[in-house]
Amino acid sequence: MAEKRQDSGFTVTDRRLFTEDGELRSEAREEVEIPRAPAPTPAAPKETVSAAKSVAEFPAQDTATTTTETMPPPPTAAEQRAQADAYRESSKELDSRVELSGRSAKEFEMTFERFLASLYMTAMLQLGLMHQQGEQPRVDIIGARQTIDTLSLLAEKTKGNLTSTEETFLQNSLYEVRMAYVEVTNALSRPPQPGVATGTKGR
Repeated sequence: MAEKRQDSGFTVTDRRLFTEDGELRSEAREEVEIPRAPAPTPAAPKETVSAAKSVAEFPAQDTATTTTETMPPPPTAAEQRAQADAYRESSKELDSRVELSGRSAKEFEMTFERFLASLYMTAMLQLGLMHQQGEQPRVDIIGARQTIDTLSLLAEKTKGNLTSTEETFLQNSLYEVRMAYVEVTNALSRPPQPGVATGTKGR
């Protein structure tokens, strides 16, 4: 993984394992061995259920061991500093272009509250309680649960490091998405009631 660096600058190494489309990069395939999940059985009612079952049955300890042993080493402190400086310079250039367009660069700054809001919106979209303009609501229960678990993980890992405003925002978001998840899953598990009209009543 180590690369020769010239005295006049630094080399940026792409350490990401996945592309923007979620595909494993060809370079990473040689470094990380991703275990194959067993194929779904013909009796499984849905592909989603089969995939979830395969992940649940796969030994978590073996996956962690394989990833740890084959993961490339982290960048050095010098590499991190150099890339952080380059990132800041690129961001300054982008901010200048945004300001020239008549908008404030502050509108695009990522804050903790905005990060939480993006997770909240994602969970609501996955629960089918919100949808993009011009599109129909789509329910992704497994995805919603993972997003909610991400918020739970943030709440656990950030204890004692948040402002009162951030803590309140996080707890309110987590409470609302959990409540919405329970309501949606309960509604999906209930059989349809006979004789109940699905449309609006006429006047």
